[in-house]
Amino acid sequence: MAQKRVLAIHDISCFGKCSLTAALPIISSTGVECVAMPTAVLSTHTGGFTGYTYRDLTDDLLPIWDHWKTLDLGFDSIYTGFLGSFEQIDIVSKIFEEAKEKNTLIVVDPVMADNGELYPVFSKDFPMGMKKLCEKADVIIPNITEAALLLGEEYSKGPYSKEYIEGLLRRLGSIGPKKIILTGVFFDKEHLGAAAYDTETGAISYSFRDLVEGYYHGTGDVFGSVVVSALMNGSDLAEANAAAVEFTSKSILRTKNAGTDTRFGVNFEEGLSELVRIIGKGGY
Repeated sequence: MAQKRVLAIHDISCFGKCSLTAALPIISSTGVECVAMPTAVLSTHTGGFTGYTYRDLTDDLLPIWDHWKTLDLGFDSIYTGFLGSFEQIDIVSKIFEEAKEKNTLIVVDPVMADNGELYPVFSKDFPMGMKKLCEKADVIIPNITEAALLLGEEYSKGPYSKEYIEGLLRRLGSIGPKKIILTGVFFDKEHLGAAAYDTETGAISYSFRDLVEGYYHGTGDVFGSVVVSALMNGSDLAEANAAAVEFTSKSILRTKNAGTDTRFGVNFEEGLSELVRIIGKGGY
């Protein structure tokens, strides 16, 4: 069989494991080729650091894509994360439209908010731009804050009920994506995980792990990269969700036990050999 190929469209923070510095090693470790389209280059990510450098690469995105078209490259999946402007959303939307002719699986992580707050770099109308991108996706991976913003609803703090989570999933499905994984789901204060919803079958599944206190940067990118890796290796949505919850949780716990500065990202590297074995068996 031909090797699967994923295009990851994210920024690259040179230090502080997130975005492309998470996607590239995680996806590649599972036997899937990961091609990078960097939307910006930063010295560090913006969570907790000051004085970082930032170089916007918006003007490079379409020339990169146009060059690849001359090579007749095909992608089995396109996986997007943080997009810094409406212009970048428009460019990525164009890439989706052109790549979709080759039956590419479109995965959108609508990175824009957390803990009930839109990130300060975005205007209040940004979620509506991101919603238009999600309409074109096959799979979306929002957290609960992002889900509320996509739907134009008030954010609700947990713990949640199954009725609320499943209603949220179904309303997200009405936007257009066939499959949704909703992160940051918890029904009590001891466990945290994610819910997966397949709009075509109606199936909803959950995966949870023991809650680890603290805020760990880059975990969303780790989670999304595992989801993409699992799907490209033949896992179904529930298996991909379970694999991502398990791997991300273990990465957080490994980091906490080492006493690492949480701004630096989680130690996913020591779990990559395990991830290869587990995805090879079709999920956790």
